[in-house]
Amino acid sequence: MQDPFIVPIVMFIVTGAVLITFIFYRSREKQMVIERGLDIDVIREIFKRKEYPYALLKTGIIILFFGLGLGIGMLIEVYTGVDEWIPFLIFVGTGLGFITASLVGKKLEDNDKLKNR
Repeated sequence: MQDPFIVPIVMFIVTGAVLITFIFYRSREKQMVIERGLDIDVIREIFKRKEYPYALLKTGIIILFFGLGLGIGMLIEVYTGVDEWIPFLIFVGTGLGFITASLVGKKLEDNDKLKNR
């Protein structure tokens, strides 16, 4: 076998192993809860998925700032010829994206709490 063929094969094997392990332990956890004899309502509450209403908005803000950092870094590289601006501005842009996403998400969640009162 040549080296270029090994990488995709190993990648798919590792991905499959991780997914199978996740599914196995999730079902094992449910079996242990059922064996303890808990009420069906308690079981549903334990395994109820948490909702994150602004997760996609936060992800979008982070990706937007990542793209802005990449674009500005590439423009600066074209005009100055210095390659170090691209990774620097990617990290700065992504950091600013995380900060902005956190502030926007907190503000929207606080507004939702006020509306629910």
